Amino acid sequence: MKLVLFDCDGTLVDSARLIHEVMARTFVAFGHPRPDIAATKAIIGLTLDIAIARMQGKPHVDDEAVAMMAHYKSIYPDVRDLPGMQTPLFDGIKPLIETLATHDDLLIGAVTGKSRRGLTQILDNNGFAPHFIVTRTADDCPSKPHPAMVTECCAETGMDARDTLVIGDAIYDMQMAKAAGATAIGVAWGYASVDDLLQHGADAIAHHPNDLLSHIA
Repeated sequence: MKLVLFDCDGTLVDSARLIHEVMARTFVAFGHPRPDIAATKAIIGLTLDIAIARMQGKPHVDDEAVAMMAHYKSIYPDVRDLPGMQTPLFDGIKPLIETLATHDDLLIGAVTGKSRRGLTQILDNNGFAPHFIVTRTADDCPSKPHPAMVTECCAETGMDARDTLVIGDAIYDMQMAKAAGATAIGVAWGYASVDDLLQHGADAIAHHPNDLLSHIA
């Protein structure tokens, strides 16, 4: 039996455009220059307050970062509904999840810096909710790369970290996996480079969702 834990943004869904637009509007609302998309992509995966502080070059979350996080959350639904702000699944993800769900020796879960509400919406909209039996979000655990998301999923399912794979596109996913004692699989279709993923602990790289089947097996 294996536990397979997926990151969400940049791994299951392509959400960079939406996240960047909400982040950029938030920065402008607080009198800061509009960040470029590379800066936004670099923090996807972290919880929101830490992500904002890091984009500002701050060593810690301060009151402004907390206020900006609240503003981000308040405008997110309206920006999400604008034309061109959809968050589609990456090609090959839907058949991958549907295939994995047929394996009795696999348990599927999610570990994400998204809110619980955001993850639930994505799983429901894509018909994935029945397949993901365990999930941890920014509402439940400390930010990646802290290992709590993984260790709590292992505890809930009764799985050992040595039998757990964490699949993600960010260096924070790789660091989290290694800190928890799990296998780290980086995906090349997300927002971090393959070199960065390898340098931060990836045990293997998947270049297409189909590649994950062999890594999981």
